[in-house]
Amino acid sequence: MPFSSLGFSPALFPAFSRAMAEKGYLAPTAIQSAAIPAILQGRDVVGSAQTGSGKTAAFALPLLQQLAQTPAALNAPRRSVRGLILVPTRELAAQVGEEIVSLAKYLPQRVKVAVVFGGVTINPQMMNLRGGADIMVATPGRLLDLIDHNALSIGTVSLLVLDEADRLLDLGFGEELKRLLALLPAKRQNLFFSATFPPAIEALAATLLNEPVRVEIEAAPQSAPDITQRAIEVDPSRRTQLLRHLVQTEKWSRVLVFVATKHAAEIVADKLRKADIEAEPFHGELSQGKRTQVLQDFKEKRLQVVVATDVAARGIDIAQLPVVVNYDLPRSSSDYTHRIGRTGWAGESGCAINFVSSVTEAHFRLIEKRQGLKVAREQVAGFEPVEVLAPNAADPLATGGIKGKRPSKKDKLREAAARTQGK
Repeated sequence: MPFSSLGFSPALFPAFSRAMAEKGYLAPTAIQSAAIPAILQGRDVVGSAQTGSGKTAAFALPLLQQLAQTPAALNAPRRSVRGLILVPTRELAAQVGEEIVSLAKYLPQRVKVAVVFGGVTINPQMMNLRGGADIMVATPGRLLDLIDHNALSIGTVSLLVLDEADRLLDLGFGEELKRLLALLPAKRQNLFFSATFPPAIEALAATLLNEPVRVEIEAAPQSAPDITQRAIEVDPSRRTQLLRHLVQTEKWSRVLVFVATKHAAEIVADKLRKADIEAEPFHGELSQGKRTQVLQDFKEKRLQVVVATDVAARGIDIAQLPVVVNYDLPRSSSDYTHRIGRTGWAGESGCAINFVSSVTEAHFRLIEKRQGLKVAREQVAGFEPVEVLAPNAADPLATGGIKGKRPSKKDKLREAAARTQGK
């Protein structure tokens, strides 16, 4: 099926076709073929597809056509926005903004695209919004800051996109989303894209969408990522030494290491640098300039190791990344999917390594269960674990477990009562 059969305006299609050809988009992907016609018809859409499936173009092209065909209202507020795309991270905001600008390159009328996110000074963003914007790509927190500063109005938005909706909730943007949705006009088109659909996401979709077209694209078996998954047993105190050993002995050209906190990212990166390994931390409290520089150095192979929190788990395309290491295990099964999905891109093979200790063994078993996996445990000579399994660690809930499965306050009270009765 060619792009020309998806329902684009004959007047605008030559401009789209030229821009897509420059980007190497010769034929629509599965998500584009399924979503674009429905969006062009004005339908709400809820979509799920693999990373790298062409999702951004699937909503950007119809949005650009809608704006080109519908003039802005004469009585619209001076700093209004017509199309709004909400994303979870700065990096994804920048990528989506760049994609839209490139696709709009040859349209007969200029499209003003504003990209806003936190971590940088707000004043230049406020200045750029004078006169409003046709399309805004934003993280929720910074968008609310701009609204509170009277820098823009979203009361005229005709099309709303939630991109990586599950990640928006995972990163704690639930309250911000509620505030923003209350400020939007009731009559609008909604596009909802999410890699996973846990109950909270399904509930949000049910309240947000009106008789949506559901588009679910499964990866073809032959195109499934070729990722070898390993689980190495190691005591927590020796993980950094093991990581250094693996980087040096297995001669990884680049490796993305996931840790639980920004403090861990700083400490691990510092220890690797002391071992003459080019490493940098990557977390949400770095300045935007520093984060951009770290990613650029990593992509251009000036860095061998990036030690990151989950802020890097999505929206970052690092071509030919051979290895991902879960230094700290992810809190949820869906986070596990997105972490290891940073490797094995575009037909390349990749490796995902998990450090597992006596403390986290039960947690990793839960991840395996939810992923439908069974990963053989292995040990590295010289780093064999000596810590023993705690008496209650066979119970996954006793270790805190996977997100959403921690003991509740009532569970803890019952356990305390049972221990008292047993004395």
